[in-house]
Amino acid sequence: MDPAIPLIILAVLFVAIALSAIRIVPQARAYNIERFGRYTRTLNPGLNFIVPGVDRVNTKFDLREHVFTSRPQPVITEDNLVVNIDTVLYYQITQPKAAAYEVANFLQAIDQLTVTTLRNVIGSMDLEKTLTSREEINTRLRGVLDDTTGKWGIRVNRVEIKAIDPPPTIKEAMEKQMRADRDKRAAILHAEGERQSRILKAEGARQQAILEAQGDQQAAILRADGEAKAVERVFQAVHANNADAKLLAYKYLETLPSLAQGEGNTFWVIPGELTEAVKNVSHAFAGDSAETKPSTEKDGRESERGPAEITGPDPAQSASAQAAVDAAEQAEKAVADARDDVRRAGARTGSVPESREEP
Repeated sequence: MDPAIPLIILAVLFVAIALSAIRIVPQARAYNIERFGRYTRTLNPGLNFIVPGVDRVNTKFDLREHVFTSRPQPVITEDNLVVNIDTVLYYQITQPKAAAYEVANFLQAIDQLTVTTLRNVIGSMDLEKTLTSREEINTRLRGVLDDTTGKWGIRVNRVEIKAIDPPPTIKEAMEKQMRADRDKRAAILHAEGERQSRILKAEGARQQAILEAQGDQQAAILRADGEAKAVERVFQAVHANNADAKLLAYKYLETLPSLAQGEGNTFWVIPGELTEAVKNVSHAFAGDSAETKPSTEKDGRESERGPAEITGPDPAQSASAQAAVDAAEQAEKAVADARDDVRRAGARTGSVPESREEP
């Protein structure tokens, strides 16, 4: 037998024993070591040595943060409605020894603890508060889990409510309520828009009415100023030309027929100056005609010559006198026609017009 063979066997056994005594722990990992079934120490990340055949690795833990999603759990609210709540748990192992020896299955323990705590919390809330108080539920769950899992070597960082599913009938009722609220808000907004539109239209109409009134006022003022200037200019022209009483009386008679015009003239007062004006015009025209009558004059020279000659009226003066008489007659006829028009207008409207002459 070759004496080198035992040496080779011893070398191989030595290398195998040396390799079994070396434990390389990755970063963020932790290994629990037991010696003869009893916990001795926890290996930290890096190169570690154990006693081969005496020490063994019992549990390996990942020290990073983990996410645990529980199954939806039925929970009864304060108003006796069953809702299914799904939670998400974020935890981290801080003490590998406690996590291995204080609890048999820490994930199952955390799940059951979350369910019981959730039922206690939701049982004191109604459905509406449950749906709107997720932050409060998360805080209360985290507080209870943190106190309990601390001795297990586990730290709960966050607890989130993933979903809250009410019964289908409750969902339908909530949808109807939401739809009604939206319709209400839409109706309110539409009413506000209509109100604002009407206010703006009213303000616009008010401004338009004010501007139109101001325009009418300015137009009336300008028309009144124009009429005043026209009357003033006519008055100055009449006085500048020194019109006599006969011309004024004739112009007065010319304006009388316009008094009876118009549909609303049911009451007409004939002024007393009308008769006087007609008399003045008649006398004036009669005086002109008297001056144009034939006359016989006797003077000393004609008596010496012989019988007096009869001088006839001047044709030009006779024509003017006749025109004046015709004008006076037409004025009287216009007055009579005006009175007849007033009576007929009163008969149509059912009221008797009064024809009154002022003294």
